[in-house]
Order: sequence, then C-alpha cells, then structure tokens
Amino acid sequence: MGEKKGWQVKTFTTELRVFQTMKELDTLDNRVNQFIVENKVKKVVSVSDTTTTDRSGSTIGLIRVLTYEI
Repeated sequence: MGEKKGWQVKTFTTELRVFQTMKELDTLDNRVNQFIVENKVKKVVSVSDTTTTDRSGSTIGLIRVLTYEI
C-alpha cells in the first residue's frame, strides 16, 4: 500500500459590513494565502464558503473552510 495522506481542515471567518465587502473579501483571501505559505501546504483539496445571516436574513459574515495536505 502507498503512503497514507491525512487531510486537515482550517476555518477562517470574517464579518461583512455594508460598502466594505470587497475590502473584507480581499483581507480574507490574504489570510488564507498567508496560511498556505506559512504552513507549507502542498495541496489544497477544497475551499468552501458559506454565509452567516442575522434574524432578518441579511448576510453578516462569511465562513471559509480550507481542506489541505501538508
């Protein structure tokens, strides 16, 4: 049998504010990219985004999940 590879998962979150979304998404992208470099991630298996909402249904945040091999 070949070498077993383990996948790991890292979750990142950010608050989304009206008229600031592009800046917040850029910041989130930079945090994820910095994590990949600093942790010498060899392979990204998946990246998934989902939103969080308040009671009115308005989007107030974003959760990004990164699955990777080191």
